[in-house]
Amino acid sequence: MAFHPQYAGMSQGAPDPAVRDILLHHRRLAVPGLSATPSRPSYRAMVHMRANGYDIVPVNPGCREVLGAACVADLDEAAALGPLEIVNVFRRPEDVPPIAEAAARLGARVLWLQLGIRSDEAATIAREAGMAFVQDRCIKMEHCRFFGGLNVVGLSTGVVSSRRQVVPA
Repeated sequence: MAFHPQYAGMSQGAPDPAVRDILLHHRRLAVPGLSATPSRPSYRAMVHMRANGYDIVPVNPGCREVLGAACVADLDEAAALGPLEIVNVFRRPEDVPPIAEAAARLGARVLWLQLGIRSDEAATIAREAGMAFVQDRCIKMEHCRFFGGLNVVGLSTGVVSSRRQVVPA
């Protein structure tokens, strides 16, 4: 049995090249649960993704606008604005299966459950619909792992390393 180091949010082991391919080939994110509160993880993750050229569609019936984009109430409204590529879910695990069903019905390409969110039922729905499925991984962290930009405090530095950068005196 091969040993694979455990990384934050990677219950399946080492970085997955399929995740890299998803991030390379899909640039539009519909984000159920995206918060308008800057201190929330969903907001911070989407600031990073938007800054790196991804199109963000906030799916939150309780908000008017997030990151300069008008909020939509559900995935049906998001799909009316354009194709669903990645449905990036920031909701409780019990809220995920209906989102997975809507994503499958609307032809989404990827169902991505954020760090700490797992759902076997959503995995089955996604796979039966032919969608790629990612769970328990932060899309911002994965983007930074593959394309640079994650340091000890989560700020974009352009370098991915486990060691702090030494600044000359």
